[in-house]
Amino acid sequence: MPLRFVFAVLLAGSVLGVARPSLAMASDFTADQKKEIEAIVGQYLKSHPDVLIDAIQAADDKLKADEKDKTAQALVAGSQQVYDDPESPVAGNPNGNVTLVEFFDYRCPYCKQVEPSLEKLLGDDRQLKFVFKEFPVLGPESEFAAHVALAARKQGKYDAFHRAMMNTSGHIDEAVIFKVAASVGLDVDRIKQDMNAPDIEKELKTNLDLGKSLDLDGTPSFIVGDTIIPGAISASDLKQLISDARKK
Repeated sequence: MPLRFVFAVLLAGSVLGVARPSLAMASDFTADQKKEIEAIVGQYLKSHPDVLIDAIQAADDKLKADEKDKTAQALVAGSQQVYDDPESPVAGNPNGNVTLVEFFDYRCPYCKQVEPSLEKLLGDDRQLKFVFKEFPVLGPESEFAAHVALAARKQGKYDAFHRAMMNTSGHIDEAVIFKVAASVGLDVDRIKQDMNAPDIEKELKTNLDLGKSLDLDGTPSFIVGDTIIPGAISASDLKQLISDARKK
């Protein structure tokens, strides 16, 4: 059987993704034959670059599909933690017919950018449940702010602190965070005691682990129904996703 024919069959099987016939093993070829095969492959790919491009695209498409399936499975497996974790603060209608979840960081400029749209959305949609996921991924100051925010919940002022932090521009450090806390009427001395409580540490770890399992690599990230939206999103697009989820 001519070597070129053997290679053509093997190459076709590889490119088309079909099982390769048991024609020959690599160990069956001599050193000269292997060199000839390499030359044929090189010449073939130079003459038909589309074959290589198609193969790379197919591999990339499969990888993305596999990652999407993995993320979808992780969302199903972690649905209770995503939508109904009692340790996650909630706004809007706790019994709403659609849940919007946001993973955010107080130092994220894009989170601050979408905040006005979210507040308006909550004011307009009385059937929307909103779940806050503290997701401090931008450094120690972010972690500190998240601890203070969850401690503010113990004083019934989570919403007030959250809005104030989202409206705070410029550099954010511990002094700024405590200043914001005081500005919304929080007992800062109590905050300092509560912020490192085990339940707060556990909640933040849960959120970070959850974000990792869902392949969230930045903020903001939203979840509506079974749809994950990485990055900032326009108010109109978000409304459409909520509407679509409501129809389901």
